[in-house]
Amino acid sequence: MTIFSVRHITVYRYKKPVAFGEHRLMFRPRDSFDQRLLEATLMVEPKPSSVRWMHDVFGNCVALVEIDTPARELRFETRIRLDHTPQVALNLQIDDSAKQYPFAYDPDELADLAPTIERHYPDPEREVEKWARQFVRIGQPTETGRMLMTMCFAIHESFAYARRSARGTQLPMETLKLRKGTCRDFALLMIEAARSLGLAARFVTGYVFVPSRDDSTIRGGGSTHAWCQVYLPGAGWVEFDPTNGIVGNRDLIRVAVARDPRQAIPLTGSYDGEADDYEDMTVQVNVTTERPTDRLKEKGENAMEQSSSCNVHR
Repeated sequence: MTIFSVRHITVYRYKKPVAFGEHRLMFRPRDSFDQRLLEATLMVEPKPSSVRWMHDVFGNCVALVEIDTPARELRFETRIRLDHTPQVALNLQIDDSAKQYPFAYDPDELADLAPTIERHYPDPEREVEKWARQFVRIGQPTETGRMLMTMCFAIHESFAYARRSARGTQLPMETLKLRKGTCRDFALLMIEAARSLGLAARFVTGYVFVPSRDDSTIRGGGSTHAWCQVYLPGAGWVEFDPTNGIVGNRDLIRVAVARDPRQAIPLTGSYDGEADDYEDMTVQVNVTTERPTDRLKEKGENAMEQSSSCNVHR
């Protein structure tokens, strides 16, 4: 069990005061057996006129923020604490019928999985499919889990990670051709590769814990992170992070899942002004772990403050 703390700050700056339209935030982690939300706070400057919560079509928590005050700077800060339990993928129990590829999904599940099996991006020359097929053994059984792990590790080891300031996600064919991209690009490539093999796959956005600032082996820290899930009968939705070669949820904090990356953008919104009124945007994400002694010390300090307060009022 690990207690993760996340501090996520996004600041938009403008050359003159502008009015703001509705902003949509995805920052509240999904509660599950492997991660339990303890605290989640949202601070917005200027002060919002309303904050409305809803669940989207995928069951993700979404905050809809309305801001009536024009300003030159718009700041969102979210703070999260959650109890995280690592799940080791090698120990997942895949149904016997799905341990070897190819396999068929249960008809009852297939009806709901169909949209995540369908290819979403063009592949006229079947380049992504050909790339995916190299992980299927010829003339001998192919272990489903090992096939997907090998695909995940292949992206991690053979593609170059490169941050990109431009918005959006590369087409899978483009990522395959360039052999480089961001975490979102790598996640989408693996999703489409898995779908080309008839597997159900979906996009995940969230955070990754980097144990040390000097640790260059973990990519995607300092900002939001992205990876994918593949549905395996008996094991359910299994995490695959091709950017870091992680299989399972180790160091991954799941915030939202979606059929396509465009449906899981952490923060979207609008402003009323000229295009050149926009100056810049900065994003800062810090993910840390708490030691049990940290919480005990904090509780002790709070207790001392309460005791002191009582003494003053006597």
